[in-house]
Amino acid sequence: MAQWTQMKQLIPYLATQILNELYSPSFPMDVRCYLANWIEEQRWEDFEPEKVDQEPQALTLLDQIISCLQNLAGQNSNVVERMRLQRISRNMNMFRSQPFQLVLTVRDVLRKERELLSQASTQFPALARFSQPPAQDSMAAAPPTRDVDLLVLKVLEIQDCRQQIHQLQEELNWERQNYESMQGTLQHTQTNGMDPSMSEVTKLQTNIKQHEYNGQVIAKKRVQLLQEAVSSLEKCQSRLINRIKAWRWEQHQATIGHPFDDNLSPLQTWCEQLLGVNGKLRQEVMLAGEPIPELQERLGRLLQTLIQSSLMVDKQPPQVIKTQSKFSTTVRYLLGEKVAPGKPVLFKAQIITEAQARNLGQLGSLPSENVGELINNTAILEHNTSGKSTCATFRNMSIKKIKRADRKGSESVTEEKFALFFTTEISITGCDIPYRIQMISVPVVVIVHGSQDNNALATIIWDCAFSEPERIPFLVPERVPWKQMCRTLNSKFMSEVGTQRCLDNYNQHFLAQKIFDKPDIAGDYSNMLVSWAQFNKEVLPGRPFTFWQWFDGVIELTKKHLKSYWSDGLIFGFIGKQHLHLILKDRPNGTFLLRFSDSEIGGITIAYVAPSENGGQKIQNIQPSTKRDLEIRSLGDRIQDIDFITHVYPDLPKNDVFRKYYTDNPLPRDTTSGYLVVSIQTKVGVEAHCDSPQRSETPQDNNSSFYSMDQGNGASASPFYSLSPNNQFQTPFQLAPVPLQGGMYPDPLSIPNGLFPGPDMSQGPTSEMELEEILNTLSE
Repeated sequence: MAQWTQMKQLIPYLATQILNELYSPSFPMDVRCYLANWIEEQRWEDFEPEKVDQEPQALTLLDQIISCLQNLAGQNSNVVERMRLQRISRNMNMFRSQPFQLVLTVRDVLRKERELLSQASTQFPALARFSQPPAQDSMAAAPPTRDVDLLVLKVLEIQDCRQQIHQLQEELNWERQNYESMQGTLQHTQTNGMDPSMSEVTKLQTNIKQHEYNGQVIAKKRVQLLQEAVSSLEKCQSRLINRIKAWRWEQHQATIGHPFDDNLSPLQTWCEQLLGVNGKLRQEVMLAGEPIPELQERLGRLLQTLIQSSLMVDKQPPQVIKTQSKFSTTVRYLLGEKVAPGKPVLFKAQIITEAQARNLGQLGSLPSENVGELINNTAILEHNTSGKSTCATFRNMSIKKIKRADRKGSESVTEEKFALFFTTEISITGCDIPYRIQMISVPVVVIVHGSQDNNALATIIWDCAFSEPERIPFLVPERVPWKQMCRTLNSKFMSEVGTQRCLDNYNQHFLAQKIFDKPDIAGDYSNMLVSWAQFNKEVLPGRPFTFWQWFDGVIELTKKHLKSYWSDGLIFGFIGKQHLHLILKDRPNGTFLLRFSDSEIGGITIAYVAPSENGGQKIQNIQPSTKRDLEIRSLGDRIQDIDFITHVYPDLPKNDVFRKYYTDNPLPRDTTSGYLVVSIQTKVGVEAHCDSPQRSETPQDNNSSFYSMDQGNGASASPFYSLSPNNQFQTPFQLAPVPLQGGMYPDPLSIPNGLFPGPDMSQGPTSEMELEEILNTLSE
């Protein structure tokens, strides 16, 4: 009931919409509340949609729920609650035809509760102590204690049968010896004409037959128990393997912000318990009177699978790796405490291509061709006594060189996926032969220059978000539904920024308009398909960058400079021009909102209502502020500087909501140096505005240059610094450099002409391969 206790603390802070989605009419909050203890004791995670044979178990759980509700109703003295419980129990009968739907609903509710609890510490600091999911419900990572206990009891019963058989055999041997002795005596007395008593002989014969019969019964029971125990072990180990796969999948999904519990200790305990059970059963099979080849073979397969499945990549390598840069990764062996002492276990890592990863399906096949040169690619398996973990950590690893495959058409080097392949040979205590174990990392993209990082990350995002759990490495779909893409963008944005405020429907709608190039404000894009090319291969119409490059720029800007503003709901975010005019057209002059620029990478702009020349109103957009601008002067201070914007949409006085972000204080006079103290202030020139003014680089003198704007029909920040009457510098919203071909952003002030050999870098490299060749030449 621990999870529900925590949820009760969190529920008052959750939005009604979230609660309605969490507890639907088919599984209302009442059932969750009344049956909290019973619900959390059941193994809902064991149910999978494809396992049709589990339907009888699901029907049993449904009957138990209805029975519990009826019992509660009968015991409740409150008439209103009694009637409500009876009504709910009747409604639960709707699942009679689909009991599987009920168990999957309950399973998903518990999962969502754990997800909400894990997020609570960030959104509600006061509830931090309630944010950790209860240990017994941590995504079914803990071993199913009941199943393992039943296995252990079955093994004990088998051992008891063996001891009974042994004891019966001893008694039988004794009785036979007495019988043979008495037979000799009987023959002697008959020869001498004596009449012996036959009662003792008959008794011995009866005892011998009874012992033989009892031994056969117990031996048969023992074989039956062995069969049952091996079958139970297969089922329990199958659940373990599925949970190991699920852990790896959740680790992979964590890249795009999905919740992930990286604790491997419960899985390690589970593995160790099943290894112990396997060893005892193999011993019992060997001690059976007659060989049982079938059970020996099944236990051998289970042992091999368990040993080879217990290798995990505990700490994955970075998924974008730059050549000749250091990185680290760690593999963990869950059966580390069972490794036979003696020779150290040495792990080796190598980099493999996507094609080589596909050929690793059979453990007999190893990558034949070396496609990359890895430095520091070996590590010894070491046991940490305090942490009870056995790991091999590859420190200071580096990719010195990489051999790329032939690409087709317009395929980029940043679309090529590799992986790290870890392998070793290991001996387990109690096992006669060593086993070769291996594991591959999540996909990685290898780059040679930081300018490729953004495109490489796009490849990783697409792979993490849209790959299937049991896929062929590393296949991904070429197109995905927009609603799936939208969830990914939202999850990535929230996790990277570190906020609990999601992208709302307005934001999501504009993102769809942008990626599909469909400005229709009323369009429904949920079922439209987004291609990889639209995501990060084709530049946006009229822009020199791709959708992902633009969206990632917003993430970086928000993460570094706007997190608090966004979390406080002060930034409207993504909004199109049509929608912007629609919501601001009837607002008073001075009303403004903050939106992310759709013409610049990593820019935020102020859109406000201004008086027009003919006495009406018009919507103005101030030149976007970039990361560089906000490093000079914060967004809050820039808003404070601009007097003619007064109310945040819809009608909040700006000083009330932005006051905590103002940092300027009255300027004291520096009496020690004799200098006048100065500060920077924002100055905006108010004219007719266009959203994307032309820019040119104009030299001021021989030693400096700065950006200025051609005069157009827009509101622009002055490009000049000037000293105001109160000794404050007035500075513009700084402009970012115009990107070169390929979306790169070199600083024109820091890259002199002729720095690189080969093509003119001011026009951008002619290809990524050419860029790699240039950089490889420089590094050599």
